[in-house]
Amino acid sequence: MMDYEKLLKRAMDQAPKESIEKSRFEIPKAISKVQGNRTTITNFSKIVDHLNRKPAHVLKFLDRELGTNSVLAEQTATFVGKFNNLKINEKIKKYVDEFILCKECQKPDTKIIKEGRISVLKCTACGARRPVRSIK
Repeated sequence: MMDYEKLLKRAMDQAPKESIEKSRFEIPKAISKVQGNRTTITNFSKIVDHLNRKPAHVLKFLDRELGTNSVLAEQTATFVGKFNNLKINEKIKKYVDEFILCKECQKPDTKIIKEGRISVLKCTACGARRPVRSIK
């Protein structure tokens, strides 16, 4: 008969690493610069890669939240208007709360899927689903 320590070690070795790690989901901070009446997020592509969302979706959300228009370039996003880092990071955090984090398990392992005409946030970690608003 195996002792408790051996059984525990075997279970930990077989468990997926994601469920063992308790690392917090870190949102990359936006690095922006203001030039005239335009604000550019220089690390926009890094942010959307980390969030695992389409750049157009994140950009459309920021446009609505900041009440402006924007242009997406290769690595950057440029907004009409002057916005400081604090304001931009606050809006990105709001996006994460609404479109990334699972309300049940608080993990970022989610994806947005369409079910008919409704957009649903589906968690791949716990299986939870909830409707999310569409951004127009």
